[in-house]
Amino acid sequence: MTPDKMPLALYVHWPFCVSKCPYCDFNSHVRDQVDQQAWRDSLLADLAHEARALPGRTLGSVFFGGGTPSLMPPATVAAILDAAQRAWTPAADIEITLEANPSSVEAARFADLAAAGVNRVSLGLQSLDDAALGFLGRAHGVDEGLAALATAQRHFARVSFDLIYALPDQRLAAWEAELARALSFGTEHLSLYQLTIEPGTRFATEAAQGRLAVPDGDRAADLFEATRAMTAAAGLPAYETSNHARAGAESRHNLTYWRYGDYAGVGPGAHGRRDALATQRRRKPENWLAAVARNGHGIEVEEPLTPHERATEALVMGLRLREGVDLTHVAALAGGSAPIDWTAVARLEAQGLVAREPDRLRVTEAGALLLDAILPLVVRDAPETVRAA
Repeated sequence: MTPDKMPLALYVHWPFCVSKCPYCDFNSHVRDQVDQQAWRDSLLADLAHEARALPGRTLGSVFFGGGTPSLMPPATVAAILDAAQRAWTPAADIEITLEANPSSVEAARFADLAAAGVNRVSLGLQSLDDAALGFLGRAHGVDEGLAALATAQRHFARVSFDLIYALPDQRLAAWEAELARALSFGTEHLSLYQLTIEPGTRFATEAAQGRLAVPDGDRAADLFEATRAMTAAAGLPAYETSNHARAGAESRHNLTYWRYGDYAGVGPGAHGRRDALATQRRRKPENWLAAVARNGHGIEVEEPLTPHERATEALVMGLRLREGVDLTHVAALAGGSAPIDWTAVARLEAQGLVAREPDRLRVTEAGALLLDAILPLVVRDAPETVRAA
C-alpha cells in the first residue's frame, strides 16, 4: 500500500515537563508559566496548516507526545481532536494515544482525558524499583506509579507502559524479576528500552567524567535476550526492537512511522513526512509560538526527499519490525530497485541474521540483537538516524 493510501497519522507535541530527566534528549522544557489559551490557539493553527496540505485523507491515529502531554488541559486535547476529526475523515477504529507521567496529579485527569476522546494511554513508569526511579530522576515512586496504572486501566480501553533497563550494575536476575512483575499487570503493550547515553544529557556529562557506566555489551545482550524470551512466553512478543504487544494490540500510530506512511507533525520540534516532503517545526517553544503567529504554522524546515532518501528511510525504519519491509513498497519509493546490498544480504542470510521472503526482507530473531550493525551493511547510504517526532 502506498503512503497516500495508508491512513494518515497525526503527531502533536507538548514540550513542557515538570523537570528534565537526566537521560532525556527529547524536545522538552521546564517553564514556570504556560499561557494555555495561546498554546491551544497555536496548536490549532499549526494543525490547520497541515490539514490544508493533506486534504481528503483518512485519519488513522493521533499521538500526543512530549514533553509531558498529560499536563495538557483536557479541554485543549478535546479541541485538537475535534479539529483533527473535522479536517480529516476519522477511521472507525481511530487510535488516540496520550503519553502520561504516572503521578497522582496527572492520573486525576485521566477521566477527563478519556472523555475528551483519548482511548489509549502510554505511561512512563520507567522502573518498578524506587532506587532506580531516583537514579533516573523521576518524580514518582513505585506505589504512586502503580496507582496511576490502575487508574489508567479503569479509564482507557488500551494501556501501555515504558520501562528502562540495562541500568548501571543491574543484574539479570533483578531485571527478570522486575519484568515478570510488569507482565503480571495484564497490559496489552510494553515499551522496554535499554538505557542509552544520549549527547547533551546530564547522563552524557556524567559518563564523560567517568561517573556513570552502563552494562558492557555481553551483559546488555543477556538482558536483551531475556527480555525477548520472557515477553514472547507471556504472549507479548517483540513486534519492533523495543516494543512488545499482544496480537492486534500493536501501536498503530507507530506502525505508520515504521511502515513509512504519511504523518503530520505539529507543535515544537515535531517532524513530519507528507507527499515526499520532510517537515520539521521550530524546537524552542517561544520560537515556535512566534513562527505560528507570524506565518500561521511553526515550520522551520520543509524540503523534498529524493526517491533514494525515501527508500533508505523506509528500509531503516521497516527493518526494526519483526515483519520486516515490503520490498515492492520500497522499490516504488525508490522509483526502481530498492537500495539494498544483496551481496551483504546473502552473507547475512547464510548466518541466519536476515531472511529473504517473497517481496519481503526481515531481520531474524537472532539478528535483532545486531540490528545496528546489520543496517549499514544492508542499506546503501543508510541515514544515521530517522526520527519520527
